[in-house]
Amino acid sequence: MTRKRFHHNTIAVIYDFDGTLTPQPMQEYTVLPKLGIEAKEFWSRVDREAKEQNADGIATYMRLMIEQADVKKFKITRKDLGSLSKNIKYFPGVEDFFEKTRQYTEEKSENKVKIRHYVISSGLKEIIEKTPLARHFHNIFASEYYYDIYNKAAFPNVIVNDTLKTQFLFRINKGKERLSESINTHTPFEDRAIPFENIIYIGDGLTDVPCMTVTNKEGGFAIAVYKAHSPEGLKTCKELFQADRIDYLAKADYTEGSDLYKIVISIIDQMIANIVLLKESYSQYKKYGD
Repeated sequence: MTRKRFHHNTIAVIYDFDGTLTPQPMQEYTVLPKLGIEAKEFWSRVDREAKEQNADGIATYMRLMIEQADVKKFKITRKDLGSLSKNIKYFPGVEDFFEKTRQYTEEKSENKVKIRHYVISSGLKEIIEKTPLARHFHNIFASEYYYDIYNKAAFPNVIVNDTLKTQFLFRINKGKERLSESINTHTPFEDRAIPFENIIYIGDGLTDVPCMTVTNKEGGFAIAVYKAHSPEGLKTCKELFQADRIDYLAKADYTEGSDLYKIVISIIDQMIANIVLLKESYSQYKKYGD
């Protein structure tokens, strides 16, 4: 390993959104109630049409939302979507979790280590970026509409499905977070912004498996969360654990002292210790190496 400089002093915590930070998909708090559409009926139609047309499920739900809005004479604009974000409900402790972990990381490391929070979601960026959580995120990677000259959502501009999510893991890893930047060229470990050893991925189910698997295999930590009183959610998390897709599972409770909170803090402690030790290694190489 070449040791020209040390800059791997940032921890990244990456979250799915729906089912991870919120009990229900964001559409069920926002667009679907606005259109008067029952959630179960909508998602069943999405699954049916995606299968019938051999189409991507995320592209299908985004198309159907536009079509249903047209039927209801409702114009979907970026502003409209953002205004609906106020209706979203979160798991316990979510709204304080980001600031608490930031403060903890800086205090524990004596300001030698920073923490960044990211979202990688199949949900709509237009909604997420207007939530009160958005100010805590270093970046939000999510599906997004293209808007026509009348500011009306016309068709999907960015689609983030379960497999495409992994692209954004590597964008964070390589420090190439703009979609216009290619991530296909080789980037030496030395030049990567955040090594996978400094990454924690938190998700809730099968759609997170590709990201969980990549994070886990590349040396980071993957955590699966489940909704309280949800046997099905707990069952999914157990299956992920038994298949070695994740390192830990916990109830989706982000309050200080909860199992999830303690797991994340313990991982942060380990990462801080590793970063401090690696920094010392770089210092000694510079002092005593060739």
